This record gives sequence, C-alpha cells and structure tokens, in this order.
Amino acid sequence: MSTQSGAYTPKNILLTGAAGFIASHVTNRLIKNYPNYKIVALDKLDYCSSLKNLLPSHSSPNFKFVKGDIASADLVNYLLIAEDIDTIMHFAAQTHVDNSFGNSFEFTNNNIYGTHVLLEACKVTRRIKRFIHVSTDEVYGETDIETDIGNPEASQLLPTNPYSATKAGAEMLVMAYHRSYGLPTITTRGNNVYGPNQFPEKLIPKFILLAMKGEQLPIHGDGSNVRSYLYCEDVAEAFDVVLHKGVTGHVYNIGTQKERSVLDVAEDVCKIFGLDAKEKIKFVHDRPFNDKRYFLDDQKLKKLGWDERTPWEEGLKMTMEWYTKNPHWWGDVSGALHPHPSTPVIGISHDNLCFLQCGYETGRNDDTGGGSGGASGLKFLIYGRTGWIGGLLGGLCKDGGIEFEYGRGRLQDRSSILEDIRRVKPTHVFNAAGVTGRPNVDWCESHKVETIGTNVVGTLTLADVCKEQGLLLMNFATGCIFEYDGEHLEGSGIGFKEEDKPNFTGSFYSKTKAMVEELLRDYENVCTLRVRMPISSDLSNPRNFITKISRYNKVVNIPNSMTVLDELLPVSIEMAKRNCRGIWNFTNPGVVSHNDILEMYRDYIDPEFKWVNFDLEEQAKVIVAPRSNNELDASKLQNEFPGLLSIKDSIIKYVFEPNKKT
Repeated sequence: MSTQSGAYTPKNILLTGAAGFIASHVTNRLIKNYPNYKIVALDKLDYCSSLKNLLPSHSSPNFKFVKGDIASADLVNYLLIAEDIDTIMHFAAQTHVDNSFGNSFEFTNNNIYGTHVLLEACKVTRRIKRFIHVSTDEVYGETDIETDIGNPEASQLLPTNPYSATKAGAEMLVMAYHRSYGLPTITTRGNNVYGPNQFPEKLIPKFILLAMKGEQLPIHGDGSNVRSYLYCEDVAEAFDVVLHKGVTGHVYNIGTQKERSVLDVAEDVCKIFGLDAKEKIKFVHDRPFNDKRYFLDDQKLKKLGWDERTPWEEGLKMTMEWYTKNPHWWGDVSGALHPHPSTPVIGISHDNLCFLQCGYETGRNDDTGGGSGGASGLKFLIYGRTGWIGGLLGGLCKDGGIEFEYGRGRLQDRSSILEDIRRVKPTHVFNAAGVTGRPNVDWCESHKVETIGTNVVGTLTLADVCKEQGLLLMNFATGCIFEYDGEHLEGSGIGFKEEDKPNFTGSFYSKTKAMVEELLRDYENVCTLRVRMPISSDLSNPRNFITKISRYNKVVNIPNSMTVLDELLPVSIEMAKRNCRGIWNFTNPGVVSHNDILEMYRDYIDPEFKWVNFDLEEQAKVIVAPRSNNELDASKLQNEFPGLLSIKDSIIKYVFEPNKKT
C-alpha cells in the first residue's frame, strides 16, 4: 500500500454521474480551466440528471459525453482502455434519502455494486493513477447536538439510513481496493450542497419553487434538524483542489462550520421572496429516521488551500435568481415538490433526447443505458392479473407510460416471488390478488383453506419478501371489516378511522382480511388501502357494485362508504410515488345508500328501472354469511388529496355521466 502526495496533473478523466448536480459543476469547471485535460462524462441520465447541466461544456473539443451505466462492466472496461483514462472522479450515485426508505435495493445496486464495477475495472486495466470517490457526511451518522467538535476524517462510520449505509459500504470497498491492490484512491465526504441546476427533490430548490408558486413550504418534523450548506461553485473548487493536491489513501471532508436548521432555511427563503413565514411554512410528519445534525471538521482540506468563498445570503440569492429565470429546467416536477417524494418523477427530457441526437455518444449496447423504468422512472410489479383491480391497474400503467409486469409466481411461494422481483426489477409492488369469493363471499365459508392461503399466508409472504428487498408494497385490502355500532351509528356521519380495530366477524372472508391487516401493521414497507364496494364506469362488469345491485331481485337500503375505482386507482399510483405507508381508508368521502345509487341508475340509464327493498332479516335468509355495512372516515385520504370528490359526486362524474342514456 502506497500513498502519493504533491501536485498531480491528470490527462484523461472519466467523470461518472457527470450530468448530475454537483458533478456537472465540477465538469464545467475543469473544462473551462484546464483545456489540456480530456473529460469523458459518463451518465445514464436518471431522473435527476440533465444534459442541459453540461451545456457550458458540450462545444469544447476536450469534452465527450457517453450515455451509459457504471454497472455495465463491459462499458466501463472499454472506456478506460479506449479513452486511455488515467483518472476517475466517481460521483454517480442514488442520493435522495427519502427514496432510499422506499426502494433501498436500488441504492445498493447503484451505490455499492456500481462502485465495485469501477474498482474492479481499475484493478484489471492497471492504468488508473487517481480514483476520487465521492461520499457523504451522512456516513458518520448523527452528530451530538451540543458538541462544537466536528467529525474528523478518522471518525467511525455509523450510517443511520439506507442511503448512507450504501455509501459507507462503497467506501469500504474503496478502502479495500486501496489496501489490497494499491489502487490510488481518495475519498471525499461532503456537507449539503445547493445552487443552480439541482433537482428539486432537495430541500432548497424545492422551497424556492414552492415559494415561486406561493405555496406552503413543508418541513419534516419540527424543523430543528441542523445541516451545513455549501454553494455548488465552492464545492467544485474543492474537488479541483482534491484532484490536484490530495494525497492518495486519504479522506477529505468538504464542509463548513456554518450551520442552519431546516426551519431557518425555510424562513430565509420566505424572506427573500417577501412571504410571511408563519403563513407559508407547514409542518409534516417526519421521515422514518431523520438525523438531527451532521457536523464536520473541515481543517484538513483547508490545509491544502481550499476555503468556502460564498456567504449563505449571496449563494441563496444567486440560486433563487437562477430558478426564477429557469423555472421549467426540469419539466414537470410536481411529484418532487411533495413533502415526501419517494420515486423518480421524470425520465429523459425532450432536451436530453435532442442533445443525444446531435452527435453525442451513447453506450455501445442498448443494455448500457439508463436502466428500467421507461419514461416515468417507475416500474411496477403487479399481482392479480386476472382480477378486476389488477387488470385496471395494468391499463392505467399503459395509458400513463409506466412500465409494468404482472407477477407469475404464487403468493404463497416465496421463491417464485423472489424470482419475479429478480426478473422485473420493480420500483414498487402492487398486490391486487386475493380471494373474494365466486361469485361472492359466501364461497369463502366452504373454502376456508384456499381463502386463508391467499388472503393471509400469501399476502404476508409478499409483504415479507418486499421488506427484505427494500420495496414498497401497495396492498389492496378491504374496509368490510367493520359494522355500525354504538360509537359509529348509521347516519351519524361518524366513520371508522384507520387506527380503529375491526369489529365485524360475520363472514370468514372478513375475518381473514382483518387478521392479515393486523399482522401487516408490523411491516413499515406496506401501504394498506381499504377498498369498499368498488364501483367503476364499466356497467357491464359483474363485479361492479352498481351492476350487482341493479340485477338483484331485492336490495337492502343501507348507507355505506364505497370506492369509485376510476377516481381512486390513479390515486393509488400517486400514493406509491409519494411513498405513502400505513393504513388508509381508500373510499370516497361520505356515504351513499343502495336506493341513492338505484335512483341515479334510473335517472341516467333506464327510466323504466324499478326495484324492491327488503330488510336485513329477509336478506339473511338468502345469503350464507352476513354482510358488512359501515362508514369509513376518509379524512386522512382527503387531506392528502384535497380534490377528492364525495361518493355521490364521484359516481355521477365517473359512472353515470359517461354512461348517460336518458
């Protein structure tokens, strides 16, 4: 193992993740200041990258762009040899902490496996003289809020979230290749960076864009979490110093001693836009774990001659001015502006496609591109292909340009689920499979083994595999686990809430659904959607509640919460994007009775339609198992999606108006 010190002059630099935020500023600086250096910019153009970030460099003769993935060993080996690369600056990574709680496996694949591919290519080709690995201050874990001593580079690594854990894992590989193979590595660990070109899932650009719209600024928890912020041009200069003066085998913190709480940042953004902070700041629930503070010892890099140049106020003003002049730089970023963005919300922009068509290289093979996910950056694995909801979900994905595949495995078979995940590589899993009865829940009374197998064992197995693989599971459940009682009287407007315990045991189907819902409370990766008496615009479908009751000889007349699938299934996809978890009453607000629906059916569809009512005692004589009747409190869902229509309005808009015949 050896170290190298003194001035270093590279010739041909491979810069990974070059179209991303920090890396693009570094690339543009090197191209401008060092015309004798050849820069090969490698990026797979994930959702938070843009070729527009590299516009200052693209006409330079010493710049070349290659679209490709660092996880492609063949591509990386080819580039190191063909471009005679002697230096690697490795920025490419998944970096958004919120996303790592939703799909941590993707972080492992990008941050650890991708780094490993690069290191192995360096070992095999034996031509790299300097490998700069870009890590994060988050690998140190949380800093004591009271201390005034920052983490020096020799501090123990104690990551607390999936993102920082993968970055720490990558660092271990870098250190191992330095010690075992003598690879000349340098690692940097940086504070938060802000400035122009940053994708607005990050705090400061998100706050700026929301303030530009006059919308509220969401703060996780109480806003007391403290961070240190560096302006992007100062950080680009820091990498310039590390590249030329850093000592191989060493780690360098890139940081500042100047700290600000998240609340301070929000108030400063409000101030610069002339907004009332008290009106424009709102507090939202915190992420699963949110470190209170990261604090670095920044002296080692300063001894090489680097120092922070841009005051906070000046940097924030320049950033605000850039976003004001470039509000559409990233296209539609409405999903990223949500308080808890969880998944990529855009793909390759039209600008990127034009850029690539104007003579810039792509990887040699199609499989070296940006990976799966289509234009939306999403890929769903859906169970329940032959079911009603599963089929509708597939149709929505097709219409919305979301890549998806149906699961082939049986839910009770753990190995077949793992094979599906390996094959599909999804960002999210949707479970619309389940036994509801043939043709109704009475079937479950005589088929208890099959009902338990799918509804309980299968669902739990799927949830457990998804948890193991770091995947969010959107689970379509039922609200037919409650019945009106003394605290929730029929017609009172008081509905059952998400935290209420099921009280309906009339059918075996409902028992299994209540059982598995309770067990799923232990799985933080599951979003349970309580569907009730589903309705759709397809009045020919026998599973449609309206179709069912319009064909009955007699019907009861009881107000119930119901789910209009045409309105709420797209909401379930948005909930997946927002990383929603826990239990949700997945019904339209309010209740509607059987007679209300049939009156609308008569008025809109068939003016000659007639029906007869009977009571529950009469109904009990013609069914095997009692039915659940209840009202669910949909306020949680309505707070998340304020535009949600009431059940009656939704039925009219999505069902009867499109099918109107009278």
